[in-house]
Amino acid sequence: MIDYQRYNNPLNTRYASREMSYLFSEEKKFQTYRKLWLALAKGEKKLGLPITEEQILELEENIENIDFKRAEEIESLVRHDVMAHVKAYGELTPKAAGIIHLGATSCYVTDNTDLLIMREGLDLLLSKFPTLIKQLRDFAWEYRDLPTLGYTHYQPAQPVTLGKRACLWLQDLIYDYEELKYRRNKLRLRGVKGTTGTQASFMELFNGNEEKVKELDQIVCKEMGFETSYPITGQTYSRKIDTLILQALGGVGQSLHKMTNDLRIMQHLKEVEEPFEEFQIGSSAMAYKRNPMRSERISSLSKYVISLANNPVWVHSTQWLERTLDDSANRRLSIGEGFLTTDALLEIAINVTSGLVVYPHRIQKHLKEELPFMATENILMEEVKRGGNRQVLHERIRKHSQETARAVKEKGKRNDLISRIGEDENFTLTKEELVKLVDAQKFIGRASSQVQEFLEDIVDPILEDKRTDYTSTLNV
Repeated sequence: MIDYQRYNNPLNTRYASREMSYLFSEEKKFQTYRKLWLALAKGEKKLGLPITEEQILELEENIENIDFKRAEEIESLVRHDVMAHVKAYGELTPKAAGIIHLGATSCYVTDNTDLLIMREGLDLLLSKFPTLIKQLRDFAWEYRDLPTLGYTHYQPAQPVTLGKRACLWLQDLIYDYEELKYRRNKLRLRGVKGTTGTQASFMELFNGNEEKVKELDQIVCKEMGFETSYPITGQTYSRKIDTLILQALGGVGQSLHKMTNDLRIMQHLKEVEEPFEEFQIGSSAMAYKRNPMRSERISSLSKYVISLANNPVWVHSTQWLERTLDDSANRRLSIGEGFLTTDALLEIAINVTSGLVVYPHRIQKHLKEELPFMATENILMEEVKRGGNRQVLHERIRKHSQETARAVKEKGKRNDLISRIGEDENFTLTKEELVKLVDAQKFIGRASSQVQEFLEDIVDPILEDKRTDYTSTLNV
């Protein structure tokens, strides 16, 4: 429920999915803390510390039994959020209270929780990519042969096909998909490392037995669904990891920003439109308008997630020695909001690409306005093959082109360049032959073949890959 008397983050109230919002909730965080305390206690018991099965069971039974109000009361006194939850957990588990957090530093729970939640967040994002990729793949396939005016510098250039243009977006998103998978699979747990990363407190607990300390680290990793931990840490895992993750999230924003900028341009040209619902209002003043509001929302949120990628760069580069606390407040904002924003972007992009509307006649109209100019080189070459004088013909084409362009721009007339050339006695091509030379299909090169090859060789294998190598083994 929205609290109308307090600031509400729009990522929660308007944009991100409930699943992603929950991942970064207080409940999820502190339940994960308790799972980590339980994993630590289990490992310590297994390795010989005096911890009973009754204590383990008591911890296990109270993982979800969190009294947030009581934790807040304790924190107001001790001014330490982790210790507040240690004490609140201990009040619920009196038999186990003395062994909670044994040998650990705060970063044992805070950092490991961040890594666990980021991995689940990446899993959730990755699960949405196949739908987006499939929808764009089908769009590209359907329009692989449809010529459309190409643009460079937003000036008319050689035609492409609409499907080929969609493959530009699709290729970028595949780069992002593969990067997110790579980053997800590279994540490790911080593990059991102690106050400055030396594991000194655990060496004390196990009387200097390095093998037991190393085994404890592995037990906790396995319990939490990781194969291993980072071999070297300070008090925290290296904040370089946050940089790499948020840069990958920012990459998704870059790709979707470019895609939706293209869609907004094409909607302005009335060539392609994003979905527009029956009762949707485009403007409160101009009732006729069909604004590309979803694409604009993606562009807007993309700017935000791209900017968030700069935060961990500063955090990582300004950490002192084994750790300073000027990372904490920043990370509470940037990591969660980075994931929520990217989640929102994918949700909206899936919606947009599920119902793109194409207007072939408008596309053809714009082609016809520019294609005669582009066809002049082919006309020139064909006339020379028939014995014409290239220099004379080139001059005639130049003159006709300038006159046509002037008539189009100054008087709003249609492009009649082909008719002008057809009526010029210096040219021998018939009207029918000239029309054939202005066929858009002659100007798209290998666009259709490129689309087919890209979809069959690159995209389809990704969609057909049934492996779940990026999926969490535990829902922690």
